[in-house]
Amino acid sequence: MTKTPEVDAWLDVYDNPMKPVVSAIRDLALAADPRITEAIKWQAPTFVYKGNIASFFPKAKKHASLMFHKGAEIPGSFPNLQGDGKEARTFKVSDLDDLAAKADELTAIFLAWCTMRDDAG
Repeated sequence: MTKTPEVDAWLDVYDNPMKPVVSAIRDLALAADPRITEAIKWQAPTFVYKGNIASFFPKAKKHASLMFHKGAEIPGSFPNLQGDGKEARTFKVSDLDDLAAKADELTAIFLAWCTMRDDAG
């Protein structure tokens, strides 16, 4: 798992009640697959592998929210990946217990993205 100093710095000043959940999701995403990296894009932590995977909505205070930029393209059945737009999907986590319950699914989403991007060439 490779954490970047720019995301560390962003989290250091992130003043939000969801900070522990955002930090835990970050750990989960980076541990899901060693190919996944992170950066600050759109003023928020963003996970990257052969394109932007997902970014946090930093202003959400009742849940941690990840927007999967091309979530509609990720193969598989993921009940917590929500939305009906052409491309984006959202994954929301209300607290650390909720993350524990959804961790396997969220990990599978990140793995499915990496596999899909490798299969695409």
